[in-house]
Amino acid sequence: GMYGGHKVNIAWQLAGIPISVALGIIVGLIPGYLLYKLFVKYDWQPPRRTLLVIGISICLMWLEEVAHGVVPIASLLGVMAIGFIILEKEEAIAHIISQKLKKLWVFAELLLFVLVGAQVNVSVAWEAGAAGLIIIFIGLVARSIGTYISVLGTDYTRKERLFCVVAYVPKATVQAAIGAVPLEAGVAGGEVILAVAVLSILVTAPLGAIGIMLLGEPILEEEKLTSYRFKALREKLQLPRVGERIRSKKHGTIWKIIEEKEVWIDVSEEEGFEPGPTPAIYVRYWQPESSSVPGRGKTMEYRYSFIDSSFHANWEVLYD
Repeated sequence: GMYGGHKVNIAWQLAGIPISVALGIIVGLIPGYLLYKLFVKYDWQPPRRTLLVIGISICLMWLEEVAHGVVPIASLLGVMAIGFIILEKEEAIAHIISQKLKKLWVFAELLLFVLVGAQVNVSVAWEAGAAGLIIIFIGLVARSIGTYISVLGTDYTRKERLFCVVAYVPKATVQAAIGAVPLEAGVAGGEVILAVAVLSILVTAPLGAIGIMLLGEPILEEEKLTSYRFKALREKLQLPRVGERIRSKKHGTIWKIIEEKEVWIDVSEEEGFEPGPTPAIYVRYWQPESSSVPGRGKTMEYRYSFIDSSFHANWEVLYD
């Protein structure tokens, strides 16, 4: 099409945008619902469920390539639709799969940036310096305006909206993922596009980090709280991780950790502790129903902090 330097029908290209969005969501909802049914019917281990989700996602990407030129399909929206369906229908299973994908992303992220860096032609990036910086600047201005407009209807203050704009300045993952696509497709100027994409990462990532660091404390009222490292609290309390099974010492029932959330709680003098905000971790448990339908069950939530009772006083971790 126009992207490759060929003549295209502008009207069809514009009409293709809503069509690709609609089809992308539809092709994601169908396998998402089927996966939900499979996960409910069969009590598979989390790694198997995760691999199945990844496999279906790759198939959607392949479907977009096959249908290219016939009908546009936004496969990435389909992948998102799969996640939404599973999260809506079986939240416990969705959180467990999310934790597995998070661990996988640690390696995938390293691989992504290494491969992108290996494809960059340094001389081309140097030649595109001034022009590339101008393009990046114009894009950041437009993006900043869009970000500010998108948070106008929220309860944020003017300073907090400004911080949202600064927080959206850094670029990395998306640029690294799609920056090399034009080069692989043989598009004219593909090396320049990749070079500008990498240049945007090198420029915006440190600028955004510095902006967040400088503006965070004076703009955000609770910046002093967010700088706290919850890892120390988790290690001190010896809390289980998401996906681990635990057993109640009192009732002998088996539960599974499906979610953990870091929060701040207000402590008063009446509770016998120093007043003020205190770090805490909410842990969500899930107990499968003893029925013929796996995936069903009840959930409950407990809070753990330095002022609460110990986790190990009532629970024990089951190591498979």
